[in-house]
Amino acid sequence: MSSHGNSLFLRESGQRLGRVGWLQRLQESLQQRALRTRLRLQTMTREHVLRFLRRNAFILLTVSAVVIGVSLAFALRPYQLTYRQIKYFSFPGELLMRMLQMLVLPLIVSSLVTGMASLDNKATGRMGMRAAVYYMVTTVIAVFIGILMVTIIHPGKGSKEGLHREGRIETIPTADAFMDLVRNMFPPNLVEACFKQFKTQYSTRLVTRTIVRTENGSEPGTSMPPPSSMDNGTSLLENVTWALGTLQEVLSFEETVPVPGSANGINALGLVVFSVAFGLVIGGMKHKGRVLRDFFDSLNEAIMRMVGIIIWYAPVGILFLIAGKILEMEDMAVLGGQLGMYTLTVIVGLFLHAGGVLPLIYFLITHRNPFPFIGGMLQALITAMGTSSSSATLPITFRCLEEGLGVDRRITRFVLPVGATVNMDGTALYEALAAIFIAQVNNYELNLGQITTISITATAASVGAAGIPQAGLVTMVIVLTSVGLPTEDITLIIAVDWFLDRLRTMTNVLGDSIGAAVIEHLSQRELELQEAELTLPSLGKPYKSLMAQEKGASRGRGGNESAM
Repeated sequence: MSSHGNSLFLRESGQRLGRVGWLQRLQESLQQRALRTRLRLQTMTREHVLRFLRRNAFILLTVSAVVIGVSLAFALRPYQLTYRQIKYFSFPGELLMRMLQMLVLPLIVSSLVTGMASLDNKATGRMGMRAAVYYMVTTVIAVFIGILMVTIIHPGKGSKEGLHREGRIETIPTADAFMDLVRNMFPPNLVEACFKQFKTQYSTRLVTRTIVRTENGSEPGTSMPPPSSMDNGTSLLENVTWALGTLQEVLSFEETVPVPGSANGINALGLVVFSVAFGLVIGGMKHKGRVLRDFFDSLNEAIMRMVGIIIWYAPVGILFLIAGKILEMEDMAVLGGQLGMYTLTVIVGLFLHAGGVLPLIYFLITHRNPFPFIGGMLQALITAMGTSSSSATLPITFRCLEEGLGVDRRITRFVLPVGATVNMDGTALYEALAAIFIAQVNNYELNLGQITTISITATAASVGAAGIPQAGLVTMVIVLTSVGLPTEDITLIIAVDWFLDRLRTMTNVLGDSIGAAVIEHLSQRELELQEAELTLPSLGKPYKSLMAQEKGASRGRGGNESAM
């Protein structure tokens, strides 16, 4: 990004403005912007309108698809389509999901390997530390907002008897869930990691134990035989009497034991860990790793060109995805009453985080207006709403940041795949809020220690969500178990989870995108040093191609900003 010497907070000389001077500067800036807007409207021609439509065609088509999809769904609801008919109707949307998921695996691997190989270890370490701090801070803030909203609004006031249960939730011990998370970070088979994740399963085994009981009532298994007659001269008759008074009882019972298992789905966490390590090793190989760098750079470029083709189909797919989900709802009345208050609480919390906290972080660090940036991410956000998966939205997120907003490709290739896997602000907020809501409907008073436990486990569990649809419901079991709340009560909120899942996915994608822009701004020095080193002729094609792409994107971004 360019320097911020022309910030609203500084005079041209660089001296910081006072409060009155800042307000005056802000007022002048708004007046100038209003004047430019009026002049632009007065001089607008048909050519300007056509240029605007061509430049924003993707966004306009995607927004139109959402509006048409919602309208079409409500128009078809009175016909009460069968489940099979709804599946036929949603088929174009299913195709979009499959196309995007097809690109996720090669995109994650190629972008991470190329990004890691294009940076030296020192720069990678600093960027990684900044990313980790950003992820942790935003996730903790999201959890705090969720707890604050559910405490203030108190949507669980009343009884859970009026709430409808839906579905069934599998209970998973907290220790096993976290151990599975660590196991998935180190997959023993990379090929299997492309389509399976490790997941602990449970089986029963028959256990047989022998319990010894005595007449004197001693504890089972603790009775001692009489001393030997060699020691105390006890007669043989006494030994026989003791043996007859001893009873042995054989008990058999079933025991549940954990066994290795698997679940369908990409092990994104394991692939991210491997790709980061592999990219760092290739970067350290210098000339010897040149062939591998060329290969992954070309693979990444080919995948992004495929994204450019699929993106034209995205509005059609989003239209049918959203319409199909609305048609699947059996009773729209569940959005009212107590569950409606819960839904409203989640929406308010997500809006405060996505519309307040994240833009504020962007503004405070970069000193730029965050809303044009969010506008540039609109297509990725709408795609996230349609697919309800941050991983499936990843190809569109790359395109919006790199081609639309001109964020450095070395940053996006490092930050986005990791963020889509571990940075789940919306999921963390939702899990903390939902756990306290379930406590409220059970009239269970939580103390400060239990609320703190919910905060910690919600933050940790959100890392294991892995960007898959409705993963928040699964990881919420960990949060509820940590404070002794009934896990079966998750079924009370399943009826509205399909809708809230889309909103929290949008929050997750926006958090990853703003994180990329923030880390790019903070890493300007490392990027400039890297660019200076790239002027040496011996560093290889991938580095040069990355810089050429970034320079072209920066020129495009500069033109867009000047046109604003």
